[in-house]
Amino acid sequence: MNTPAERVTIKDVAAAAGVSKGAVSLAFNHKPGVSEATRERIFSVARALGWAPNASARSLSRQSVDTIGLAICRPARLLGLEPFYMEFISGIESVLVEHSCALLLRLVTSRQEEIALQETWWRERQVGGSVLVDFRHDDPRVAPLRSLGLPAVAVGHPALTGGIPSVWTDDATAVGEAVRYLAALGHRSIARVGGPEELGHSAIRTEAFTATMTQLGLDGSRQVATGFAGEEGARATRSLLLREDRPTAVIYDNDIMAVAGLGVASEMGIRVPDDLSLLAWDDSQLCRLTHPTLSAMSHDVHNFGTEVANMLFDVIAGKAVTSRPAPTPSLTPRASTAPPPRGR
Repeated sequence: MNTPAERVTIKDVAAAAGVSKGAVSLAFNHKPGVSEATRERIFSVARALGWAPNASARSLSRQSVDTIGLAICRPARLLGLEPFYMEFISGIESVLVEHSCALLLRLVTSRQEEIALQETWWRERQVGGSVLVDFRHDDPRVAPLRSLGLPAVAVGHPALTGGIPSVWTDDATAVGEAVRYLAALGHRSIARVGGPEELGHSAIRTEAFTATMTQLGLDGSRQVATGFAGEEGARATRSLLLREDRPTAVIYDNDIMAVAGLGVASEMGIRVPDDLSLLAWDDSQLCRLTHPTLSAMSHDVHNFGTEVANMLFDVIAGKAVTSRPAPTPSLTPRASTAPPPRGR
């Protein structure tokens, strides 16, 4: 083993791994010509010697973590407008700064693209671990990323994350509270504008909405699954308000869609909350900037991000961790909810 005073070279790595300098170069440049087993042996030796072909040597040593990864399968335009992710990332960053660590954020177009990206990040030692988001039932990322040995924390219910340690919110309980609140105000015709059906947390909310409405003896079929963008929320709201059996209250899966829904009600001459009650989700600043202000299921998204980041550093450190829930979103009534019109 080289002493700290000695400068480790590619020749030292090659000798310790029992390969040529060319093989080391091929391995680190991910070129064909070396087997996967040889590539991993070279990486292992390089980490032990604290060597890398560039400034990533400190990450290779695994004595410290310089970067964690976050890949999000969302359009760039939507991500820039989505209050949830801005708050969530700010929570992660508040922990990273304490560890002198950076966030490597990438947008991807598919789960398969994310799997390939995570594999590259890990094999090239670009990240010390990753945060995984937007889980689906039978998520295709679980098996390959677990077999890869990537330190990771999932954002999602344990039923969705395949044994990857996770932090999640109890969406089912929160949806139940939202429905019961509107029912207590006297609403009997309640609708929901939800996120994409394939997302696990959207499916959980859909099931909880239907179950709670059924328990209350109400029709739980008024649900529209759509994207999270404002124009998609507006389109879904318009379709609900044009129905002959128009709802008197609508619950939204995010704040952007709720703000868009408020605009649609105004354009159609429907007064909020006199004719229609609206209830948003997450309770970002948007909810307090509208007129009327939006009632919402409040969620400390910044703190959610800090909990996820802290768990990831525990995973990277080899500590025993268990999945745990974040505080359940709670109702914050404002000016957009009221009893329904008489006769409705």
